[in-house]
Amino acid sequence: MSGHRMGRTTEDIKRELTAILREMKDPRISKELISIVRVDVTNDLSFCKIYISAMSGIDGAKEAVKALKAAAGFVRRELGHRLQLRHVPEMIFVATDSIEYSANISRLLIDLDKKDGMGDHND
Repeated sequence: MSGHRMGRTTEDIKRELTAILREMKDPRISKELISIVRVDVTNDLSFCKIYISAMSGIDGAKEAVKALKAAAGFVRRELGHRLQLRHVPEMIFVATDSIEYSANISRLLIDLDKKDGMGDHND
């Protein structure tokens, strides 16, 4: 599959998976503020690695991954219907703490800004 087409397919999968997650009723998914950070698809579309992050941290992401693994058949079938793919890749869900990590860096930068007195710019 060409690079451009593969990139478009990967983005389509990410977009539709995000929509499917929003519609799921499982409390391990619906109560958490989860996000699909990245999607990696093999060239032959046989596997799809989906990186999941939660605002509450790595433990929330791990719980969401457990729920997604249990619902993998439903998610895969739903994805196939929405994207009309001939072959829907097998999904591998991976928990990551990237949202929590980014939020922590942001807090650190804000704290540094306050300590340096950079907040008031009187030129």
